[in-house]
Amino acid sequence: MGTQQILLIVLSVIIVGAAIAVGITMFNNQSYSANKSAIAADAQNFASQVVQYYKTPASQGGGDRKIPTGTDAAKTIANFIGWGDTADTATYINDNGWYTLTVKTAGADGEVTITGNGREKNGGKVPKIETTIKFPAGEITATASDNGIQGT
Repeated sequence: MGTQQILLIVLSVIIVGAAIAVGITMFNNQSYSANKSAIAADAQNFASQVVQYYKTPASQGGGDRKIPTGTDAAKTIANFIGWGDTADTATYINDNGWYTLTVKTAGADGEVTITGNGREKNGGKVPKIETTIKFPAGEITATASDNGIQGT
């Protein structure tokens, strides 16, 4: 009878250990997925604000239907959408991740890209959302992927 009890205890420990491991994996996957959704929502919100900048008259601080040119173009838009004056780049950090705004082409037919990197890791990678706004239509497209940048 003692051998059966020891065998049942060992078997119970193995089952409980496996259940804990599966639970931790499920939690990490859900956390990663939620972070990806959060940075996608943030990027969509920022993209809408970039469209607002484009349509706002210059007299009110907007782009007057043009994307600015020059080295400070991205900072100009970032300041308009509320990112503030952050060093030499157009970057923003919140609880969900960090975001970078870049101006790919300027003028009336401009293109602005917002790249968001999440904070949750899965397999050494973090979620990445790249949202592109093309003007004059204001068309917003987004792609989701994983990248090797470690979250902070």
